[in-house]
Amino acid sequence: MKILVINCGSATIKADVFTQENGELRFSGKSLAENFSDYKEAILGIVADFEKRGVLKSEELTAIGHRVVHGGLKFFEPVLINNEVIQTIREYCIFAPLHNPANLAGIECSMERFKVPQVAVFDTAFHQTMPPVATTYAIPPVLSKKYDIRRYGFHGHSHEYVTRECAKQMNIPYNEFNAISLHLGNGASICCVRGGKSVDTSMGFTPLEGLVMGSRSGDIDAGLLLFLQEAEKLSPKEMDTLLNKESGLKGLCGTNDMRTIEKRAAEGDADATLALEIFVARVRKYVGAYLMHGKPHAIVFTAGIGENSKTIREKICANLEHLNLPPVVVIKTDEEKMIAEATLSLLGR
Repeated sequence: MKILVINCGSATIKADVFTQENGELRFSGKSLAENFSDYKEAILGIVADFEKRGVLKSEELTAIGHRVVHGGLKFFEPVLINNEVIQTIREYCIFAPLHNPANLAGIECSMERFKVPQVAVFDTAFHQTMPPVATTYAIPPVLSKKYDIRRYGFHGHSHEYVTRECAKQMNIPYNEFNAISLHLGNGASICCVRGGKSVDTSMGFTPLEGLVMGSRSGDIDAGLLLFLQEAEKLSPKEMDTLLNKESGLKGLCGTNDMRTIEKRAAEGDADATLALEIFVARVRKYVGAYLMHGKPHAIVFTAGIGENSKTIREKICANLEHLNLPPVVVIKTDEEKMIAEATLSLLGR
């Protein structure tokens, strides 16, 4: 039994193959497509690469699991994909404009190519356990109900995977495990986990809220947005581009590559230094807030920056000795494995 996991982003397609043997899910192979112009061509290229390496034959394929970022209020757990599911994912593109369209492109391409069950696994699902105090915006409830407005949270696969792995390493039952999980990459978010459940997270209605990210602004005064829209005569689409693609680290210093930013900061570049310090300060602000939920068993770093930048980890944890912080753990995330497990679980049900 083989499961193909497809994780389509706006600039990359990650694909992993997992084989179930003796009830255990084993990683079989990985492929990556970058700088492509056509999703269908890229996915077919990935499949051809797997076949060439002997990782996957079409007749061996049992199912395909797809990462979908925004599931709104309709999808709280993985679902078998049909036309109705596709239409709903399309409707939610307005909430995750950088992600859901790419996820949808991958789904449509693979459904055309493979006649096997296909499953959508949603980033937002892990955060459905957040209480109303963490999900409710302070706007008139009639608007929230009319448009399904609430804080949804994202990176759910990653936060769940690394906290489960950390609990396993520390020999603590997951339903008793408390942690602060920091997924720091081009997209970045923090999640507070209590008793193995998400109780708060930095991203909100869309993946734009929260931390300073590669090209996303993160938290920003809503009044400033109104001012800029009027002063610069920006359309909603232009505002979306500004906040999602031209802000964050890229907006502050011209690049979203933290390696380049660290190098420039070490050489005395003022813009890069400020961008780095703002990134760190926003993370520390959220860590401090989540420590108010009680002392965690661990603070977990993951994703590109979290896993690879010792400098950033040290800056985030600096001068916090008075808080008697728990162990700081680095765990490589594996969102694809979580998607494969969710896909198998759904098919089993």
